[in-house]
This record gives sequence, C-alpha cells and structure tokens, in this order.
Amino acid sequence: MDNEIYLKREYQYFSLEDKLSQPLELYQAQVRPDWIDYNGHMSESFYLYAFGDASDALFQYIGIDNDYRLAGKSFYTVETHINFYLEASKGEPLKFTTQILGLNAKKLHIFHQMFHAESGDLLATTEQMLIHVDMKKAKACEIEPAVKDILGKIWASHQKLPTPSQKGRVMAIKK
Repeated sequence: MDNEIYLKREYQYFSLEDKLSQPLELYQAQVRPDWIDYNGHMSESFYLYAFGDASDALFQYIGIDNDYRLAGKSFYTVETHINFYLEASKGEPLKFTTQILGLNAKKLHIFHQMFHAESGDLLATTEQMLIHVDMKKAKACEIEPAVKDILGKIWASHQKLPTPSQKGRVMAIKK
C-alpha cells in the first residue's frame, strides 16, 4: 500500500507508479455557457477558473480534502503565469494535465496544460507557485507528512520529465 493513495471522493485506490511517467491527467471539463465573453469564446478569467479546478483535482489526488482544510491547512497560490494559445468555445471539451516542477517543505511549483479534449490542441498553460498555509495562524507551514510523501513520489518521477518551454517566462517588450 506504500505506492497507493486513497481518494475519498472516488472511493478507490490508485497506484502512483501507473500514472507518474507523464504529467498527471486528473481533470476534464466542458466550456460552460457562462464562461463565454462578448467575443464569443472563453473569457480569460475562466481559463484561470478552470485551471483552479485542475489544481483542486491535484489536491484531491494527493489527499487534501475538506477534512484537511477543516484541520486548518491548505495551499494558497502566490503567483500565476498564464499563456493563451487557442480559443475555446461554448460546449467544447477540455482536458488538463498537471506536472510538478518543484517541491520543498512549504512550497509547491506546478504546471498545468489545457487541451481541447477531442483535437488534442494546446489551448493554454499556467505555471503556479503555491505555499502551504496554516490557516488558523495565517502563516506558511510545512506540508503535512502524508501529503508531502505523495508529492515527493510524484516529484521524484516528474523530475525526469522534460521541462515545459513556458516555465519561468518573463513578460517584457523587447527593445
């Protein structure tokens, strides 16, 4: 059972080794009508909203659930970079992948990709830095051991994956 995790939401066990040789595929969605802007495609704010749902799927996967949060612990996003590539329209299916780019005692660095679930086209990416927080003290704290163990196993495998080309991009107008 060392290499398995229990997902309370889905009531089943998954082997970590089965899923770690590539970015995790934990979340799918469909572009909702209220995500559409005045240009007729998915509004930029809803890309971040959908990526937030992909992060929630990761949290569920690693054992951060309502009980964890009720105990006063959670991850907070402290920085996000989004790259937009293609538009998404109402009703289109979305598929997300998640790769861990870094991990220490208090921080988690992740990278999500959003694809059109049928065509496979890359629609957008986001790179995020998260900090583990004791919400009762309103300050950073170490990741709980059970969650840190699962993240460590994922991170050990994801270090072998290619680094996304979007990682660490800086926004600037070239002179």
